[in-house]
Amino acid sequence: MNRVAMWRVRRAVSGLFVALLCAGAFAENTAIKPEPRSDEWWQTRHRSMNEQVKKGGVDMILIGDSITHGWEGAGKATWDKYYAPRKAVNLGISGDRTQHVLWRLDNGNLEGISPKLAVIMIGTNNCSTNSPEEIAEGIAAVVKKLRVKLPETKVLLLAVFPREEKPGELRAKLDKVNGMIAKLDDGKMVRFLDIGPKFLEADGTLPKSIMPDALHPNEKGYAIWAQAMEPAVAELMGETGSK
Repeated sequence: MNRVAMWRVRRAVSGLFVALLCAGAFAENTAIKPEPRSDEWWQTRHRSMNEQVKKGGVDMILIGDSITHGWEGAGKATWDKYYAPRKAVNLGISGDRTQHVLWRLDNGNLEGISPKLAVIMIGTNNCSTNSPEEIAEGIAAVVKKLRVKLPETKVLLLAVFPREEKPGELRAKLDKVNGMIAKLDDGKMVRFLDIGPKFLEADGTLPKSIMPDALHPNEKGYAIWAQAMEPAVAELMGETGSK
């Protein structure tokens, strides 16, 4: 290759780099950067969860956003049936993204405990700001942090639940995310489980009778959730049977 040709190649590569940089291709993935939220109510809930785990006797934790937080609302009856007897702690905070969970796990949510099982369902709130690849990387970071901080704890990683009444752009985005995080299942300490289809009609519709706002389960939805993951929960917790 002569000097002119070499110069043209270098110029083309340089131009491509600049174009990608302008397009954000080399931007930092916010989904993997631990970050707290400034809301006082969020800080208060975070501190309350830290106080709860400090009491000890925690055999199960459920980590997530408003969908997990909702076990204390629409899902309370189901929680009392399935998880209260298992000494479970709800580590869900409404509006959280993967980066907020990462910060919480470094700042008290896991202090002094060694539960048998951690259930994770996070990522839907990242949809507005992150690509499927970035969201999957954020979820993988959460799993990795749990494995490092709680090496004896098994992880049940749930596929991000479907949203939107009908299949659309957000549903397709989450499908991509779920396809990537499914690969985190190692057959030993991390189990991936997709119960999303349990919420859907045959034509893919997400019925209001289960998720009235096409995002958050109601009482019926939480019952479906618990029943769908019960076999995996019982197995991973070392129980001999399911409820």
